Amino acid sequence: MGRTGFTVWLVVFLDLLGFGVVIPLLPFYAERHGASAMAVTGLMAIYSLAQFLGAPAWGALSDRVGRRPVLLWSIAATATCLAGFAAADSLAMLFLWRGLHGLATANLSVAQASLADVTPPERRAAAMGMIGVAFGLGFTAGPVLGGLVSRWGLTAPLWLAAGLSALNWLVALATLRETRHPGGPSTERSLRPATWVRALRHPRVGACIGLTAGLTAAFALMESTFALFAGQRLGMGPSEVGGLFGLAGLTTIVTQGWAVRRLVDRFGEQPLVPIGMVLLALSVGALPFVPAGGVAIVFCAMAAGQGLASPSLSGVISRGAGEDQGLVLGVNQSMAALGRVVGPATGGWLFVAWGPEAPFVAAAVLLVATGVASFPALSRTREGMTASGV
Repeated sequence: MGRTGFTVWLVVFLDLLGFGVVIPLLPFYAERHGASAMAVTGLMAIYSLAQFLGAPAWGALSDRVGRRPVLLWSIAATATCLAGFAAADSLAMLFLWRGLHGLATANLSVAQASLADVTPPERRAAAMGMIGVAFGLGFTAGPVLGGLVSRWGLTAPLWLAAGLSALNWLVALATLRETRHPGGPSTERSLRPATWVRALRHPRVGACIGLTAGLTAAFALMESTFALFAGQRLGMGPSEVGGLFGLAGLTTIVTQGWAVRRLVDRFGEQPLVPIGMVLLALSVGALPFVPAGGVAIVFCAMAAGQGLASPSLSGVISRGAGEDQGLVLGVNQSMAALGRVVGPATGGWLFVAWGPEAPFVAAAVLLVATGVASFPALSRTREGMTASGV
């Protein structure tokens, strides 16, 4: 992976570790401030809405001024926002700090672009898989750690997450190198809607960016409502929910760190996308209906499906993006963030209006539709890459 790749990986891991710490306690912490189920999912949605707005900005800005300064600024802001969230004394302040936190952490596209800068095109899916390993480790250790630390109060994991982000900044400051010369070529540096339209109409990867939105929206439907479902139907608290997310993270590590690289070498990225979506659809749809003892098994299957589909799709998009890695990956992350806005908002409404099982059924239906749409989208990408010699 090289020194630069490892440093970027470490930055992403520490960032996601801090994020993962918050996951199992967020619904319980919000309810302490008077949040309803809709408000809980609204906190998740506003975070992703801010990422939707911020991701193309940071991606395009990193094309212009370099990856390092953008990552350093966003990590410092993350630590500040987590501390503000922990100190908040009202639901309104929770929404304010959560939104600012989402804006600060809309930096994944910059990390992806940093790896793409130093990775040959044929190895991009494997590189994105290693980013997925960082996600997996963060979601393994983070939720478990958050659940354990919550014994000292629901704000304790938040302060821990702020401290981890501060550590992340120190690591990046000391070790992160620039991978792109500032002022390099970039076709677009704007937040105008035309930027997103232009990316979605990209001749090779535009349709695949649309798949990213569908995939993440479906996963967010599950993620944003599971703690509520587990609390009401299974009697679980932060520690138990954190343990399940930790198990899912461990499965993601194995899938993205070991299986994806070997499967890509043998079959390429494109076949793994619909296969992962099918596995994810089956497991998410089954999740609310299996006995309590089988939830862990279904969580593992769900994480494996996500672990196959997500890095493979990112690899396809990166290979077809050309020189504007920051912009294209930024718009791709923006579409993913849009999915994480629509998913929790829809999930909260379905949970209240139709019952705790409804978000999971809706997520499974959306995944099936996205999986069907992946065949023509990937075919178009394959034909475009072949014609351009990519």
